[in-house]
Amino acid sequence: MAEKGVIPVKNERGYYDVRMESIGGMGANLAGKILADAGVMGMGWNGLSFAAYGSEKKGTPVRTYVRFSDSDHPLRDGGPVEEPHLLVLFHENMVKALPVMRGLRPDGTVIVSTHRDPDRVRDALRLHAGTLICVDAMKIAVEERVRVNTTLLGTIARGMEFMDREVLKGALREKFEEKYPQLVQGNLNAFDRGWAEVKVKRFEPDGRYEYLPFEKFEPKLGYATAPLGGAVINPGNTVEKDLSASREGFIPVLNLDKCVHCADCDSTCPDQCFVWERGKDDKGKERQFLRRIEYRYCKGCLRCVTVCPAGAITAEREKEGATA
Repeated sequence: MAEKGVIPVKNERGYYDVRMESIGGMGANLAGKILADAGVMGMGWNGLSFAAYGSEKKGTPVRTYVRFSDSDHPLRDGGPVEEPHLLVLFHENMVKALPVMRGLRPDGTVIVSTHRDPDRVRDALRLHAGTLICVDAMKIAVEERVRVNTTLLGTIARGMEFMDREVLKGALREKFEEKYPQLVQGNLNAFDRGWAEVKVKRFEPDGRYEYLPFEKFEPKLGYATAPLGGAVINPGNTVEKDLSASREGFIPVLNLDKCVHCADCDSTCPDQCFVWERGKDDKGKERQFLRRIEYRYCKGCLRCVTVCPAGAITAEREKEGATA
């Protein structure tokens, strides 16, 4: 445990940086605030927490940043965390769509919410080097009836070895006692399980994967190169985009034996995930029949589960191979 007010791990500017990669609805922003509160109020560090996101809604990318420094070292940098000591991935599928791994320090730690083992996760992330901590945060959250953020706070206490676990747990308790006292125990249970139920492995640089430096966003078009009239020359198209990284860990599962082919699911689906085929019914009349869900376009909103009158679509945990 570190001396109060002192951080044993710092970058050349005297900071310890944390970056959380998440999607809206999983509670990354709150997790960052609780972590910062614990560091400042409990450990005596200087600290700040802030987030970056577009439209504030479920399924959209969210980045939460936490930065700490020693109590006698001024913290005057409010810019994004580009080279984190600790990287937290709330959803492992995000690596499919976003450059979440860029900038992770070779001696850094990455925490991943996954049911898979570290060797397989390393390949999926193309991790150059560092310590990999895997925890099935979604499973724990479902069983304790909480969100994954408090589970991952327990894992963060594991990854930040110099953070007093009880201090962080106390900050969590204090935050929930303010507004949701009935949820305190479930979240504390999730925190403890997030700390205990992990798989940890250290990977040394072995040439298997290259280090990915952080790249700042540079717009392709500027004032001198923008098309006249503000024309949109590359419109968005979900037909060409894999939306699976937007899911929070649950998918709609279709039971064709119960399906009445009413198309209520298709009407409410915002991304046309349902695949239909023309065929003949028992009376020989031609009609459309629902055959499957195209999970590539499914962002996991689960509206179809709500509207299905026959109970043919249910929400289930997304497991490996379930969407193949």
